[in-house]
Amino acid sequence: MALGATQRLHDGVAAVETMTRFALAVLALASGVYTYLGARSILDGSPTAVFFAAVIYSASVSVGIYAFWSYMARFYPHVTTRAGRTAMLGVMAIGAAMILAMSSWLNAAALAGSAAVEQHLSETVEDYTADLDRAHQNALAAQSLLPDIQRASERFSQLAGVERQSGSLTGTTGSGSVVQLLSQMSAQMKSLATGINASREQVNDLFAQGQKRLETMRSLVSAPGTIEPRADQFSTEAVALTGVITSLAQTSIAPSIRRAADDLSVGFIAPVPDGGAADLVNRQNQVMDTVRTSVTAQSKALAKAADEILARPPVQERRFVPLSSAEAVLHYAQDFIPAWAGAISIDLLPGVMVFILATVHGAIRRQEEDLPFAERITAAELLRALDVHRAVTASGMNIEQAVAKTEPGSEMPAPRTGVAAEAETEPGPGSEPTPEPNNITAIDLKSRSRDRTHEDR
Repeated sequence: MALGATQRLHDGVAAVETMTRFALAVLALASGVYTYLGARSILDGSPTAVFFAAVIYSASVSVGIYAFWSYMARFYPHVTTRAGRTAMLGVMAIGAAMILAMSSWLNAAALAGSAAVEQHLSETVEDYTADLDRAHQNALAAQSLLPDIQRASERFSQLAGVERQSGSLTGTTGSGSVVQLLSQMSAQMKSLATGINASREQVNDLFAQGQKRLETMRSLVSAPGTIEPRADQFSTEAVALTGVITSLAQTSIAPSIRRAADDLSVGFIAPVPDGGAADLVNRQNQVMDTVRTSVTAQSKALAKAADEILARPPVQERRFVPLSSAEAVLHYAQDFIPAWAGAISIDLLPGVMVFILATVHGAIRRQEEDLPFAERITAAELLRALDVHRAVTASGMNIEQAVAKTEPGSEMPAPRTGVAAEAETEPGPGSEPTPEPNNITAIDLKSRSRDRTHEDR
């Protein structure tokens, strides 16, 4: 049973030898093709120079991979010592790392390079969308102050109207200094509200432009066709969108509101009371002091609100960085694990075949060690052992001389016949009997030789 199993393993190894070479050649060729596609995407220069450079590099990679795994398949299964196996495994690890460095990442770039670049563009669109929204919110933040400013303007205008018609503030009707002051403050508030409304229109226009740019960028990400021209146009749109976002940041009216709030209190100028009587003058002064206090409070409220708006973090200018397919695959490697697995498997799959051959040869050696020598000897070894045995029996020479005489190219001693042979074989009177030849047969020699061979293994 053991002899049959060993023979079947020998036959299997011989049968798959051609297939192993064919598989190594196909895998090396496939790796070279994908390496060519990946290398072409990162090389710069004229089309002819890029073509020949990529072809030479990919051919070198294919030859290197085929030669490396051929050496490993030829030698590793037959190294049996622990030190030798450790050294071969170290060499295999170094070779595998070099293959990954020179080929696998380019294979991944060829397999998933376009998808990785599209993902880079998609994430860039998301970043620009967030920047545009934040810039839009910062620009519109001042719009939240518009209702308060409008209410203050209406309040001053209503007080001026009431004072003009009924004199409820000073007790005297007419358009005096108090009415003039209230109308002035109402006009200032109304002017500030008008500026905010005008800013809103500009902000909306810029935001609409930014939305159009983003739409174009999204369409470029999902459009069919090669990625290179789409990436170039995407870069152009990104630069234009950056300008829109910067304009939005500069359009914010919050700084203007902050300055207007300071002007309300610092630049407050009350008109001279125009009352004809001293009592009316005093009442006008009191009303104008009240108006000053109200204006000061309004100024502080606006200044505080404007400071909160200005305290928001500004939108940092974003610079679009285009990536090649190889760079994108490395940058987004965790998102393309299947592509990386396929690229690495093409290069390292021969290692599995090497370990299979090593396992089979190890099984053959273990099974042969358990077989008796008679089942391990070949027909040629048996004939040579018989020749050695005849030589020893016929001439009485020692074992070493007999083995040397039966080596290929040597002549066997002719057996002696007749009287000479009888004279040599029959002992004379008084002589000691001829000792029998050494009882060590050539088969035993071969057994010892085979044992030494197994020890060497």
